[in-house]
Amino acid sequence: QVQVVESGGGLVEAGGSLRLSCLVSGSIFSIDSMAWYRQAPGKQRELVADITSGGSTNYADSVKGRFTVSRDNAKNTGYLQMNSLKPEDTAVYYCHARIRFSRDYVFVNYWGQGTQVTVSS
Repeated sequence: QVQVVESGGGLVEAGGSLRLSCLVSGSIFSIDSMAWYRQAPGKQRELVADITSGGSTNYADSVKGRFTVSRDNAKNTGYLQMNSLKPEDTAVYYCHARIRFSRDYVFVNYWGQGTQVTVSS
């Protein structure tokens, strides 16, 4: 059984930093892409950043230069380093993992349960 679990959220003052982690556990072949999304109250879920298996990254304009996405393939873990946090970054942050279970190019999407990030002004 595959699980995707985020950790590292919390309450921080504006200008502060947090590091989110996303651990994928279970019997898998590999993780293709990993991504971080967020959803603020009353708003749609939006892509924050993603990273391919080869390490290519993509960021939302609102977080460029402040957030850094990375991954450790040996640990099946992804990270989101968030610096210079702003109150508008307050949201539930979700990890998404695109997973392969065999050498066949068949992918299954998994979501974590989310972790709350609150930035006070």
